[in-house]
Amino acid sequence: MKRTLVTIAIALGLAACASPSPADYAAEKPELDLQRYFNGDITAHGIFTDRSGKVVRRFTVLMKCQWTGDDGVLDEAFNYSDGKTDRRVWKLKKLPGGHYTGTAGDVIGTAQGQAAGNAFQWAYTLKLPVDDKVYEVQFDDWMYLIDEHVMLNKAVMSKFGFRLGEVTLSFHKG
Repeated sequence: MKRTLVTIAIALGLAACASPSPADYAAEKPELDLQRYFNGDITAHGIFTDRSGKVVRRFTVLMKCQWTGDDGVLDEAFNYSDGKTDRRVWKLKKLPGGHYTGTAGDVIGTAQGQAAGNAFQWAYTLKLPVDDKVYEVQFDDWMYLIDEHVMLNKAVMSKFGFRLGEVTLSFHKG
């Protein structure tokens, strides 16, 4: 009996550690086509919450997006609630099988992404300035298309495997 309980506890623990994959959303509709959604002007509203769940920063993003064939540019202008501004220009490349790569000036190396169904997962390392230091933090970024106008985005930010906080965004197109 004791051995059975230990086995069940271990199995539940391992199941809780399993992460979703884009393939889990392959049948979900509407289907997310990044080239179609991220084309033209998009506005996003977001928050950053620390690991306790407290909102520590609010922001808006005005995006100008365009594609030429399989190459996309997402030009993001950030306006933060504390009056600061920032800009990130993503250069994306569509690959076979729903895969994407991307680069930006404050991204280390190349971001890797995959779309399936209504979802897109994006993983990358970002240079994050805080006060007078710059930290390299990892993002596990998930986007979910709700309809032709709205997409929701939830990204977990971590360092050395420890969760630092989350970014939540609502994109609106048109």
